[in-house]
Parts: sequence; C-alpha cells; structure tokens
Amino acid sequence: MAVLPEMMRAIDMDAPGDASVLTVREKPVPQPGAGEVLIRVSAAGVNRPDIVQRMGLYPPPPGAPSTPGLEVAGEIVAIGEGVNDALLGQNMCALVGGGGYADYCIAKHDHCLPIPASLTMEEAAALPETLFTVWHNVFERAYARDGETMLVHGGTSGIGTMAIMLGKMFEMTVYVTCGSDEKCAKAEELGAAAAINYKTTDFVAEIDRLTDGKGVHIVLDMVAGDYVPRNMACLAEGGRHVTIAVQGGLKANISMVDIMRKRLTLTGSTLRPRTDAFKGLLADEIARNVMPLVAERAVVPIIDSRFPLEDAGKAQTYMESGAHFGKIVLLTGQ
Repeated sequence: MAVLPEMMRAIDMDAPGDASVLTVREKPVPQPGAGEVLIRVSAAGVNRPDIVQRMGLYPPPPGAPSTPGLEVAGEIVAIGEGVNDALLGQNMCALVGGGGYADYCIAKHDHCLPIPASLTMEEAAALPETLFTVWHNVFERAYARDGETMLVHGGTSGIGTMAIMLGKMFEMTVYVTCGSDEKCAKAEELGAAAAINYKTTDFVAEIDRLTDGKGVHIVLDMVAGDYVPRNMACLAEGGRHVTIAVQGGLKANISMVDIMRKRLTLTGSTLRPRTDAFKGLLADEIARNVMPLVAERAVVPIIDSRFPLEDAGKAQTYMESGAHFGKIVLLTGQ
C-alpha cells in the first residue's frame, strides 16, 4: 500500500451563499472503511447539485462529507475491509455521495467503474453522474425502447449531451431544447435529430410538427414548474414524463384528465439519496451495457472546460452562466 499524506486540499465553505463562499482547506486524508476504497483524485466533475448544495438547498446525505463533488476519477490507493486487493493501483471513476472536490475521495467499491485505456482522466471524471442519471431515468424509469422518440430539455448540458449519445446508440430519435441557435447546431452535430431554440420557438408546436402530430414517447425534464403541462402536451399516448430536476419550480398545475385520456406516466427520481445497494446494482448494469460503448469511444462525455481545483468557485459560476456545452471538470494536478 502506498504511503499516503496525512493532509489534503479540499473545497469547503462556512455558510451557504454564492460561489465566493467556496474555499480551499487542509483536511485529513480520509480512511476507507469496510467495502470502501480511497481514490487519489485526478479530476472531478462539476454538477448542478453541487451548486444547489452550496446554496444550502441540497444538504449532503448522512455520513457524507461537507465537501461537494459527486463524481471523480483517479487511482485507488487504499482499500477497506472486504475489498479485493486487486483493486489497488487501478484507475477508476466513481459515483460518490460527496467529497469529490478534493485530492482524495472515498468511494464504495461497487460504485466504481474501470477507466478504459481509451479515456482520459478528465473524460472519466465527467462520466458517472450523467451516465448513472440518464441510464436510470431513460432506460429504467421510462423503460425506453429501440425506435422510440424522446424530448430532452437542456440539450447541451452534461445530462443532455449524454442523453443524445445514449439515445442514438440505442436507435432512439432524440429531440432537444437549447437556449441559442449556436447550441442547437452543436446538439444536432452531436446526434440530436432536431434541436429547438426555446427562446424563439414554441417547443410544443415544433414537437407536434416534427412528429406529425404523434408526439414523443418520453420527455426527460430538468425544468419542471410550468414546463410540465407543456411537456405533457408533447407526449404521445402512453408517453412517459421523467423529472430529474426542478430548475423552473417545485410545483406544476396539470390536468388529470389529460393524464387519463392519453394514459400518461409521470415519474422522476433523485440519485444521491438512493441506497448504496441500488447504486451498486446500477453500476453493474452500466458496466455491462454501456461501458463497452465507452471503451470504443462511441459514448464519451463532452468536455467543455477545465478548472484547477482551487478555482471551484469560478467553475460553478461558469456553470450558472449556462454558457457551457457538455461537462465542466476540476483538475487536482495529481
């Protein structure tokens, strides 16, 4: 086992607020417990839940560190009781409950995915959160099937770009909404069948036109609020609406008659509070069904920008601006 330092750099804050509250602190290097591994972090993904946590609206689950960060990539340098020794020295990316914005991070061993030789550490760090989220919500909760159609809001976000790529790999037709003509062009270049500028075009009318009035089978929604009834209008009979974020509001005014008439399913999920056992099963399913595509670079996270760890606040401010296309990652220099 490698000799580890006693202290590390980690991002933390004293109180909720804007991005300026994020600071670099010296913290003890955590020690892995039973079923856990310690990853020397090379890169960590930046995600919108990190911002919501910083604002004080999304507290870490019990036992999770106060340091934000839900996905990391790096080398396993220590293991806890019950973990196979063969994992030591392996490069892995992992979905974590927190603590990713640091030089070292604890992960459950069965929440890790081996990093294919074809991927960089930066790409691997941008993989777990979006991949786990899209796979679960599109292919499990919305039980997507080959040949179906899907509308994805936020088409140039990390989630949106992953949904485009996975949908395309599984022979789905994916429509997206974006906030500019430039972003729409990038989404279509990535594989979206059509991208709709929601600032200049009514996406409900455009989906009706694109589908010849049939509607889409699935809506992957991260807006909620007043988008929900509009999304429902986009759904075909038997359509499935999956909410994964509520950027547009916590509540929606919907017609139950429309749900009955079109036999719609409205569902949603949050990933972070789910049990370790659930995440382990999800990781296993992804390893079998998606990672071979990742190894072939048929599905690879789109990296928009990279920031050093100490600039975590700048990275989050950039994400809040909405100017990014794909993922933002933090680099530790390790």
